Amino acid sequence: MNNFTLMQKWRNKIRVESNVSLYVAPTAKLVNCKIEIKGTNNIFTVEEGSVLRDTHIEILGNNSSIVIGKNCIIGHGCYLSAKESVTLTLGNECMLSRNVKIMTSDGHPIYQNDKCINSAKSVTIGNKVWCGDNVTILKGVEVGHGSVVGMNATLTHTIISGVVAVGNPAKVVKENISWEE
Repeated sequence: MNNFTLMQKWRNKIRVESNVSLYVAPTAKLVNCKIEIKGTNNIFTVEEGSVLRDTHIEILGNNSSIVIGKNCIIGHGCYLSAKESVTLTLGNECMLSRNVKIMTSDGHPIYQNDKCINSAKSVTIGNKVWCGDNVTILKGVEVGHGSVVGMNATLTHTIISGVVAVGNPAKVVKENISWEE
């Protein structure tokens, strides 16, 4: 568990296997988080000024990564999961409200004629993205810079920068927007 400060180790439940690249900035604040990293050649990064509260971070398998940019705020009950050799990237200054789920896989493989038909895909969240309460972002999605994903939305496809997306499945309802914290 190298690179976690003593306070970070004390305030969180951390299980990390060897051969993992970790960088958690000393100014990052992790409180009551559950961090599980199993496998080899995995990467977990939390940049300066980010705050994670009661968040479950899961990296399973080999060659996967979760990268959280600078000055992000991640609320209670959030779940970030990277499995099967993919990357989950959260840009700088993002805000995830309560119970946001971002997953790079369906959780379990599904086979047809001995071939996996639901492979994992990377997820990329741009800078300054705001996700409301209970948002779910599924594998393969990219969210453009400055976008807002509305409360209870399920994002199953990529959205461009500067839009508001709402609903299940989420659809873009406003374009050319900006927002302030």
